[in-house]
This record gives sequence, structure tokens and C-alpha cells, in this order.
Amino acid sequence: MRKYKIGLIYFLATLLVVFVAGCGVETVSIPGVVSVTPAQGATGVAINATISATFNMAMSAASITSTTFTVQAPGGVAVAGSVALSSNGLVATFTPTGGNLAYDTAYTATITNGASTPGGAELVSDYVWSFTTIPPAALSVAVTPAPFAQNVVLTAPITATFSQAMNCATLASPATTFTVTAPGDVAVVGTVTCSGSVATFTPAGGALPSYGTTYTATITTGATDLIGYPLAGGNYVWTFTTIALPPVITLPPTVTSTIPVTPNPSAAPPVPEDVSVPLNQIVSATFSESMDPGTIIGANFTLTWPSGTVAGQVSYAPSDNALVFTPSANLLPTTTYTATISTGVQDVALQPMANSYSWIFETGATTNIVQPELISTIPESAATNVPLNQAVDATFSEAMNPLTLTSATYQLYMGTSASGTPIPATITYDPVHFIATLTPTTNLTANTFYTAIVTTGATDMNGNPLGTTGAPNPWTFETGTAAIVPPVVLGPTISQFGVFGGNAGMTNQGILTVINGNIGTTAASSLVTGFHDTSLPIVGAVWPCTYTETTLNVGQVNGVIDTAPPPPTVECATEGTAATMAIATEAAGEARTAYTTLQGLPSDGVLAAELGGTTIFPGVYTNASSVGITLGPLTLDAQGDPNAYWVFQIGSSLTVGTPTASESVILTDGAQAKNVFWAVGGLPGAVINYGGGGTMVGTIISQPGITVSSPGQSTSSTVTTINGRVIALDASTTIVNTVINVPAP
Repeated sequence: MRKYKIGLIYFLATLLVVFVAGCGVETVSIPGVVSVTPAQGATGVAINATISATFNMAMSAASITSTTFTVQAPGGVAVAGSVALSSNGLVATFTPTGGNLAYDTAYTATITNGASTPGGAELVSDYVWSFTTIPPAALSVAVTPAPFAQNVVLTAPITATFSQAMNCATLASPATTFTVTAPGDVAVVGTVTCSGSVATFTPAGGALPSYGTTYTATITTGATDLIGYPLAGGNYVWTFTTIALPPVITLPPTVTSTIPVTPNPSAAPPVPEDVSVPLNQIVSATFSESMDPGTIIGANFTLTWPSGTVAGQVSYAPSDNALVFTPSANLLPTTTYTATISTGVQDVALQPMANSYSWIFETGATTNIVQPELISTIPESAATNVPLNQAVDATFSEAMNPLTLTSATYQLYMGTSASGTPIPATITYDPVHFIATLTPTTNLTANTFYTAIVTTGATDMNGNPLGTTGAPNPWTFETGTAAIVPPVVLGPTISQFGVFGGNAGMTNQGILTVINGNIGTTAASSLVTGFHDTSLPIVGAVWPCTYTETTLNVGQVNGVIDTAPPPPTVECATEGTAATMAIATEAAGEARTAYTTLQGLPSDGVLAAELGGTTIFPGVYTNASSVGITLGPLTLDAQGDPNAYWVFQIGSSLTVGTPTASESVILTDGAQAKNVFWAVGGLPGAVINYGGGGTMVGTIISQPGITVSSPGQSTSSTVTTINGRVIALDASTTIVNTVINVPAP
């Protein structure tokens, strides 16, 4: 009815003008609105859309103000904003404060009759129109720990990062919309805190209750964003599993590297181990294993100079196993500083360092203002046919602060721009080669563009933000239609084993052996010697599932032991059964299939008889005879590709180290232990560091037996490490004081 009246008034006014003009009297022009943006009744309007009105004649800027041009939300609530008139006087524009309107809201815009021309002619009446903004994008969430994550420390943060700012009242404690439960739907007591788009569940006491437990976290549709929208698709539910029960015997953590560098850790103070250190240096130390974040605190780290202690913030970078200390202010020039880590720091098994660790350095006279640069990426910018399971690598020109390489600074988006909701992913950092790796939690979509970006929030160890003159950043690539198929895929059963003894059993000597995975054989349980597993809780000082251990031969399996009958003890009735024999038989079949596949792959080149002191790039390599790594370490260089694989086809035997000196296999430039395979075909099989010590990498599948270290090392404190698996097909496996870490999938 109102529009009808306005139209009638305009019609009558027009007749009056015509009439007056016909009588020979001077004509009077009446201003009017000829178009508006958004259009009257428009829906799905972008929240940053321009709100404007176009007139039929130039208007007076003094009359177009926030009083004569208004926008209201439902209920007559005024929208704060500013008003401007174009230079020709024809277009008035309303800009909301902050630039955006609210989602899914009906707005009413009004140009009042106070709007006039420079000559004073006003609108005959108010001009009113309405429009409705677009609903927000579907509310999504990224979580930590990642779905299906393994070996999660009990103190790991449990967080949900939403795609929109949340109504924190819907997430506040007591926790009903964000919950964590143990098996049997037993609720974990905890509190929920919320800030902006991030909610955090903190268990009572700061840690989850149990080791080796699969927890289920749930965010219900009761949690809403500021507009009241819940998660798209209903409740969000994910699971993760905490680390296995810590071993009874563990090796204390050690410091493996520091920044400023420590080239000679044995150098005695007061000789500085690094000089001319920039005044804005951030100090860090990398540990040999995952640490308990709750112990990486200021009370356990100090940075001192002759006149006192430096104030600052101590933090933990879990992907780097690193303590990071950020001074509150620049250090003093030409001054000697001493950094000290106390034995209060502990690993995730609550094992402290055996001794405190100190190193000293001397500052120079200036700060470092050189920005780090992105020097290369995988995939490269504009790459096509990228595998669907591709991890994304960013290599920097210098050491980066691992605390700044997070999901907030390193992101992957679907599309050709770095906008929208980031793809859920995990991020790790290689501090030796300055490589950050983003691994999506699920495969990418086929034939789709993706854009990766590292923001200036990523800084070097001097706090300098990432520069803009390096490799393209952001960078866009296009996927193909398939994932990279690895040269061999271990079956789901054998992949869980750290040690397999074919049909002949396995033996451990020494008391320092720890297997982080399962072990098994198709032989009877009586042929497994010197092991116990943690499948049943310890009773007093005795593990129920014990396999012929003595006080001198104790090996802990943080998994289960699968053998043929009979059960190893009366208390361990679930092992050494027909069921565990079936598992062992399946594992043996999968191992044999993998071995046959490995030996049958087309070769990329001939493998030298001696690999010590060399570097090998990804590929399949063959030697029909024996191979040794005895004259130095072997380096496997992935050249930045996290999908790189190595297959070593060995016709006879593999020997690593000598009876008097150990050797190691070193992974570099993105290489991963899970992607290294050794297929050994002849006697005496594989002999790994007979003299004890060293680190071997990869899955060893040998037709003959496998020996790790020697009986002479059983009373030594020297430990040999295998980051991989030792699998014998037709003979037994013997290990001595060995730690085996089964690679993650």
C-alpha cells in the first residue's frame, strides 16, 4: 500500500510539472531514486555487498548522511556505518562499520525525504527497500589430536577449531556439547574453554586417565556459531589412541641439538660454543624423543648471563620434540650466556634426563633482520596430475621457529585461492633441513585445484617473518585421478609387527629391549624367549604374559605376542591359542607376499657392495650378492619428497656395522622410515650392528634369520635402534638390547 501511495504521489507530481510547463511557467525537477543495490527483495546477498542508491539527478553531499541514508536489522535495530556520495552526486553508498553485514539477516534500507539536490529540491517521500543476506557457510571443524591419531601423549591438548566464531556459551562447562569418553562410554571428567573459534577440552588433572586407550571425542549440534548454526552433517565424532603403557625400562631422554648450535657438547665452559649470536636470537633444544609438555616449563630451563637471569617464555614444539625459549627482550651485545635444562624435564614415559644439560654462547653486536624465504615446494606451483595422497612440503632458507609452523600459518585450501575453510591436516617440521610438511588427514579430491600458503606468521629463530621474494607463495596445484601406489604395501596384520620369527621363534637377550609394536611367530610360544607384553596389567612386579624371561633377559613388548599354542602362562590365557596362531599365520603370509613383491620390482640401478659413506636417492636397487654398510653411515635423501620410497633387493646377505663399530642409516630431506624396504635372500641373512649401537631404518624382510646386536652386548648399556621392522620368513630372529619403533602407517 505504501509503494502505491508513493507511486501515486510521483504520478500527481509529474502531472503538476507538465501542467505548469504547459502554462508557460518555469519547470521544477523533482529528485528520485532510479535503482538500488541490492535490488528490492533480493536474497542470498553477500555480507560484503555494496549498499547503494542511484538518483535521477545530482544530489547535495550535505544532505546524504547517516541520518538520511540508514540501514536497519530486524526489530528496527540500526546498523552502524558511514555514508558517501559519488563525485558526480548520483550514487549514495552505505558502508557498514567493519565492512560486513550479518549472515542470514533481513535488512531494510531507507533514503529519507531529507535527501535533496543542491538547489534544495527534496525527495517527495522516503524511499524504502529490503533484502536478505546469504546464510553462512556450513559450520565445519578441524580437531587435535587428528582423527585416528596413534601414540597420543596423555597431556596432549584436545581442541576443536571451527570455521566460524562460536557462541561460547554453547560450549561452556559443564561439558555437554564437547565430551571425551573412554571405552564403555565412560565419561572423562574435564572442563571446556572457548575463545573465538577455538574450544579446548582439558581433562581433570591436565591429562587423560589411561595409556594405550582409544578415546572418543564428540562435539554435538548443541554447539553453535554466533548466529545459532550447528555443525553441518550432525554431531562430529572422532577417535584417537594414547601411547602404550610406558615400558618398565626406558632410556632417559637426551638433547640432540641446540640453537644456537652446540658443535662440541663436551666443550667445557667458559669457552663459548657459538659466537656472534644475534641479539634477537630465540633459543631452542631438540630432544631425542617425545617429551611430556607439562615438564617443558620455565622452572626447568634458565638462560643466564653474568649479572642475572633472562626473562622469557618457555614452550614445547611437539612435532620437533623441542624446547623453545623466547626472550622477553633482545639480549645484550657481546655478552656470554649460559642455557641450562634441568633434570625436571621428562619424556612421555615420565623418565627424566639423566643429567642436566648446559651450553654457552656469545652474542654479537647487532640483531638479525634477514627474513627467511620459501625456497622450494612440493608440489611445485602450477604442478598438475598431483597424487591424491600427496603431502605438501615447504622448504625454507634457514631454521624456522617450530612454534610458528601451525595450522594457523601453514594451510591448504580447495580451490585456486587461499580462502574458505582449510583442509584438515597435520604439520611436522624437520629442523635439520628446514622442511615443514603438511599431511592432509584424508586423500585429496581428484581433478581438483588446491592452494597452499605459508603466512608471515611463520618466523625464523630470530622472530623475522617469512619474506615474499622466494618461491611462489601461495602456490596452486591440480590433482590427478589416483594416489601414489607404493612399490609394496604391507598387509594390515604384518604391518603391526616389530619382530617376526617365521616358523622358528625369537630370542631376546639383555634387559634394555623395548618393542613398540607386536611380535610373533607361527612356532609354539615356548620358542619365544626373553619377552613379556603389556596386554594385561602388571600384578605386583610380574607381567602375566611372560615368555621365558630371566633376570638377565627382559624384553618389553608394548603390544601383543602372537604364537601357536600353548599359552605362555596360566595367567595369560588369551595368547598362545588357536586365535593367535591364526593371526601369526596371516602375518607370515602377508610378509611372504611382500617379500615376493619386493624382489620382483623392476630395478632402477645396481646396488654397490659397500654402501657406507654414500647417499642414495629414491628408487629400486639390486645386488645379487651381499651388501654391507660398514665404512660409514648410509644417507637416504628424499630430495624433499615425503612420498619417496627405497627398495633394496639383496640376493645374499645384509651386514650393517662390524663387531667393533656400529653404523647407521640416516634419513634426510623428508625421507620416512615407513618407505624403506630391505629384501634379503641368502645366508647368513641380515646382521645388524653386531657390536651394538647405531640406528637402522626400514622394514627388513629376510628369508634366512635376522640378528640384531650380539650376546656379548647383553650386559652392556649400549642399545641398538631399529626404526622399522625385522621380519624373518624361514628362520628365527635374535635381538640383544634393541629398541624397535614400528613406523606409523
